[in-house]
Amino acid sequence: MSNTHNTERKALIYGLIAVLLWSTVATAFKLTLAQLSPIQMLFIASLVSVCTLMIICAYNGTLSQIRTTFLSDPGYFLLLGLINPLAYYLILFKAYDLLPASQAQPLNYSWAITLTLMAAIFLGQKIRKQDWVACALGYLGVLIIATKGDILALQFDSPLGVALALLSTLLWAGYWILNARNKANPIIAVLLGFIVSLPFSAALVWYEGLSWGEIDTTGWLAVVYVGLFEMGITFVLWLTALKNTKNTARVSNLIFLSPFISLMLLAQIIGETIYPSTIIGLIFILLGLAVQQIKFTKK
Repeated sequence: MSNTHNTERKALIYGLIAVLLWSTVATAFKLTLAQLSPIQMLFIASLVSVCTLMIICAYNGTLSQIRTTFLSDPGYFLLLGLINPLAYYLILFKAYDLLPASQAQPLNYSWAITLTLMAAIFLGQKIRKQDWVACALGYLGVLIIATKGDILALQFDSPLGVALALLSTLLWAGYWILNARNKANPIIAVLLGFIVSLPFSAALVWYEGLSWGEIDTTGWLAVVYVGLFEMGITFVLWLTALKNTKNTARVSNLIFLSPFISLMLLAQIIGETIYPSTIIGLIFILLGLAVQQIKFTKK
């Protein structure tokens, strides 16, 4: 009994640390984008993530599985890597570049609702009545945030930024649908995605002819932080939390804390204005996610 209690406690601690770290990355995104382009940011953060995950695999004794896992289905892992991290993060970083982080981050949270619709289309899964309610709540929240509460006017500060933030949710949901048939070690699968994408992001940096000379210490520290705690270590902490718990829902629900902590950090560190419409819209999105998780039992 004591061992079970300790394991659950450990799972909650790992989950809480992961959520707290993820809450800081929107701030790190804006600090990085103040000095680096989205392409530069993707390349350096991916490089940091590859190094970090390689060290973790070496510690776990799973380095030998990297080559065999890739060769088992190279086309599949190439496709996963092109979607995430390459396309997903490039589009997400550009959305953060065009929008205040306090808008881009909540919009990105609607990916779980997008996943429901895509699973119905591509996997033939049935959409329940509560899923339609969740979609309505979630996308109403998206509209409130994107229009700063003036829904009827349908005026957006950056239509392209909003479109890219929503496109990132399609890519992220698509990645997880493709990932559903992945039987490989999840840490190795993510590492392979970064390894596969690295030559493409390096080629984009070279093609754009981007300069590195004007980046100061803050910029370098911020992009390394993104590589460590958005893409690398935090993912391992989250997987460890889910692996150690018998109550997945309790750990998963910790993620609802992240956007509110993130908004507080953005206001305090970056000095962003947090509009009431952003809070209201975020609440609608989170309500939609909560409705999706409700389990109704038949008598």
